[in-house]
Amino acid sequence: MPDRAPAGRVRWRTALRWLAMGLLGLMLLGGRTLHAAEPEILQAALQRTPEGLFLSARLGLKPSPAVEDALLKGVPLYFVWQAEVVRERWYWTDKRLAQPTRIWRLAYQPLTRRWRLSLSNDPAQATAGTGLQYALHQNFDSLADALASIGRVANWKLVDASRLRDAEDETVRWSFRLDLGLLPRPFQIGMANQPEWVIEVQRRLPVPATVSSPAAPPEAPDERAPDDGSAAR
Repeated sequence: MPDRAPAGRVRWRTALRWLAMGLLGLMLLGGRTLHAAEPEILQAALQRTPEGLFLSARLGLKPSPAVEDALLKGVPLYFVWQAEVVRERWYWTDKRLAQPTRIWRLAYQPLTRRWRLSLSNDPAQATAGTGLQYALHQNFDSLADALASIGRVANWKLVDASRLRDAEDETVRWSFRLDLGLLPRPFQIGMANQPEWVIEVQRRLPVPATVSSPAAPPEAPDERAPDDGSAAR
């Protein structure tokens, strides 16, 4: 009996904490009624080399005021690049050859007034964003610069050449999205049905039939290097 009261108070504090986080998530919606806008595709191309299949793509990202407000209030957001290399089969379901994923975590740092980007290539460890292992960190002076880096992949290797066969029946389905599912659950309350929180685009590209030289990659900007020596590989 003596231990029940403290345990009860702990449960109540936990419940109130989660409720407060949920209310903050609702406040971040700001009551806006904006419409979702698909990011503009500025470039999207595949290159097949003796080493494998590579994707280069560039998007024009313009977040809604609600998304920008959330970032400025200290809520980190997660942006996901994903590609699926498949072989079509008329007699069965398509065969998946590879499904690489990149996850960008974007957070604002009020003390330095800079934007922090962290890159993870291992989505299997993602549990509400807490289990991600980051391979690269970058800092930017402006949100526009950070979004330009998020919305670009250059010569991203999707699959080894040995796994490719006939380009006529192989395609790549690539996508980019703001993944609210990686946020703590209270922040997700009401966001899924709000169009201003929807940032998503997906396309399909045929695998090139010809193999090009790796010395001539498709024209695309290089991945931006960290400006403060903060990379950790």
